[in-house]
Amino acid sequence: MAPPTAIETAAPTEQDIEQTVRKLANLKPISHGLSEFSSNDESTNTGPQEKYLQLLPEPARKRFEKAGIDLSKGYPVIPVRDDIPKFVDEAYEIRNKDYPYIERGKNADPEKKALFGAAKEVKNLTKHIGTEIVGLQLADLNDKQKDELALLVAERVVVFFRDQDLSPQKQLELGEYWGQVERHPQAPHVPLPIPEGVDTIAKGSGISVIWRKFFNEFYGIPKNFKQKQAAGGWHTDLVHEHQPAGITHLHNDTIPKTGGDTAWASGYAAYDKLSPALQQFLDGKNAVYRSAHQYIDRSNPLKGPKYIEREHPIIRTHPTTGWKSLFVNRAMTVRIVGLEPDESKVILEYLYSVFEKNLDIQVRFRWQPTKEGYGTSAIWDNRISQHYAIPDYDVDEDDRHGTRVTSLAEVPYFDPASKSQREALGLPLN
Repeated sequence: MAPPTAIETAAPTEQDIEQTVRKLANLKPISHGLSEFSSNDESTNTGPQEKYLQLLPEPARKRFEKAGIDLSKGYPVIPVRDDIPKFVDEAYEIRNKDYPYIERGKNADPEKKALFGAAKEVKNLTKHIGTEIVGLQLADLNDKQKDELALLVAERVVVFFRDQDLSPQKQLELGEYWGQVERHPQAPHVPLPIPEGVDTIAKGSGISVIWRKFFNEFYGIPKNFKQKQAAGGWHTDLVHEHQPAGITHLHNDTIPKTGGDTAWASGYAAYDKLSPALQQFLDGKNAVYRSAHQYIDRSNPLKGPKYIEREHPIIRTHPTTGWKSLFVNRAMTVRIVGLEPDESKVILEYLYSVFEKNLDIQVRFRWQPTKEGYGTSAIWDNRISQHYAIPDYDVDEDDRHGTRVTSLAEVPYFDPASKSQREALGLPLN
């Protein structure tokens, strides 16, 4: 029997490849999950989420209604497909240029008389990190107090306020005072009018939704105890940005009676934990940082999802305090520039452990307010910290819901003349 005749096929042309790339771009964006609540219908998986509105906790609903936020079309809002970048080069270009930034804490009163004078009590929760201010409403702060709060956050890493009556709009206003508000191209957000001039592919309201029950349902995250994972583990937000996150403000309006704590660790203290030899080795070196979300590589679309990657100093100088901070996190630091892969892996693993294992440079905060019907705010500086949301509560019985606003800061830099926190404060270095 004669062998089968080979069928000749022409090599794909540039036009064929371009058509394939366009078809891939029209697929559902990477990270858009499906659950029992979801469908394959684009109209129900993006835009305002009417089907999830029924799950919204009552304290959050009352807060939004008081603020005049229209929930009639659904909650939260998921960016529609056409507004979500599909390709990594497209996502990389979002905010990929210098923009003016004012370091609000730099010229603030070092004694913080306006801020502290209006408070009933100021409590440092640990030696190195974390302060709680009692008896002060964030919605009532004047500009001088906002500057002093920015200075306090730069010094103490994270500052807490319980019993807050704070609308999402006021939270956004505070964020805009401290820097350019990050509008995420994929994250669910609060339904507010989008300001004019916002990027067409990153045009959320600027108020991200932090709601684990929704995340579990929409993205299909396991809810059982054995598979339960913290949101990102220890991490720092938005390290892939050209000008990464500075001050971040999370306001929780719905808080479990028990559990749902968050932990923070200080990058200042982590740097001071290192030996002088390791500090000297790391000073001036860069690392590569990646995004949390993935995209398609336009030049090789069949290779699989790809992260945005960007290079920053691994030791940062904070522009307000002038102190050095270790700027790494397990979730989104890829490698140290200039080292062999195995060398980078060993050193990074040790640096991660400094944040994760040293309890004396951490603070764990209980969000529960002292007055019913009020929320709690945490305001921290992502340039000098990592945080960890602890998922030790049952979302079906005891929900947790909040809104987050992140102010982007300066292009990261390292000043060789800068000092460590302990060196600057005259504390023992051993």
